Amino acid sequence: QVTLWLKKIYGDVPVPKYEVNERTVDILHEVMECSEERDKDIMLLIEDMKDRATKYEAETEYREGILGESLGLSVGALSQEAITDLTDLVQSALELEVEDTSLTSFYIAISHMSSELYKTKSKNEEMELKLKTLRKKLTSALTLQKQLEEDIKKLSESQEAEKAKAEIRSKNLKFLEDKSKDLKIRICDAEDELVAVGLDQSLTHEALMKLSEELAAQLKEIEPLKKELASYHDLP
Repeated sequence: QVTLWLKKIYGDVPVPKYEVNERTVDILHEVMECSEERDKDIMLLIEDMKDRATKYEAETEYREGILGESLGLSVGALSQEAITDLTDLVQSALELEVEDTSLTSFYIAISHMSSELYKTKSKNEEMELKLKTLRKKLTSALTLQKQLEEDIKKLSESQEAEKAKAEIRSKNLKFLEDKSKDLKIRICDAEDELVAVGLDQSLTHEALMKLSEELAAQLKEIEPLKKELASYHDLP
């Protein structure tokens, strides 16, 4: 079946060579069935179109007969202007998709199209209004985006500056801490050297600081006594 079908398809042209096996034959057989089904559908469509054409021709002859017998009109008897008007009438009926060429059908179709046109215009106006609103929102959003980008840039620059200042402060603090540790070590070494040479312990830095604190506390204690004593100085 596949071989006969291929010969039928290619006609006088030799059938191209192909590998004959179960798979290729199955594929070609499936294609053959699809092609035959399509050909059947096309033939049925052609027959239907022929039937319609026959019916349309019969309808045309019938109407031409009515026009010729009843009104004495024929295509050859019409003027060019009448043929043009008749063609326009038919074209208008086709465009408006009316069932017949009566004035009622035309009025209904025109009214329907006018209503559709009004709806379309209203929809277009609504869409234009939405478009304007969207444009305003878009403009506002773009402006806000630009402002945010500028703010982010300024904030980044400010952060970079603060970061640089923080690094400088950190370095200074580290320097002061190291310097303080060094001074403490030097003070301790100096005190040890002074003690080694016979310095009185009461003259060391810690001892002097302690005495200073005790002196400040005693001065604070005698402050009320000084005030009380001052009151006696005014006596005769």
